[in-house]
Amino acid sequence: MKKIFLAIAICLSVLFSGCEKDDICPETTQTTSLLVIGFYDINNPSMPKNVTTLEIKAANLADSLATIDGQNIAEIPLSVTENSVTYIFELNSANANANQDLLKFNYTRDDVFVSRACGYKTVFTLDPENPIELINTDASVWIQEIEIVEPNIETENETHVKIYF
Repeated sequence: MKKIFLAIAICLSVLFSGCEKDDICPETTQTTSLLVIGFYDINNPSMPKNVTTLEIKAANLADSLATIDGQNIAEIPLSVTENSVTYIFELNSANANANQDLLKFNYTRDDVFVSRACGYKTVFTLDPENPIELINTDASVWIQEIEIVEPNIETENETHVKIYF
């Protein structure tokens, strides 16, 4: 009887030693970051400038990615499967005087292991030679200048790109 009890105890200990607590990725864990864009006054470059009805959408999609109104910061995703993405930045999108500028963001991607529960995140680095291409669709551009502040997009705690208008 003791041998049977010992055998059952050993089997149960082997069975339960393989179990682990559920892996849950905490909400505070940094995952793939968004590109943070700050908008600034071209006449006073140190002053943030609020945009009026700015709509941002992917060049190949009809749906709006973001609408910014009365703010000076936009956060947009970069593609985790491609090394570039093109977005339409349409200022004053709510009226007939809307002005569209296309921005093509060029970057490299590096998948970084976070943890078993959280998986991988993608870290982006803007291309040092040609980080952003301004593609004008009409003669009246609203984006006057683009400045790369931080080419490594690892967190959303800082502005990566400044757009002056």
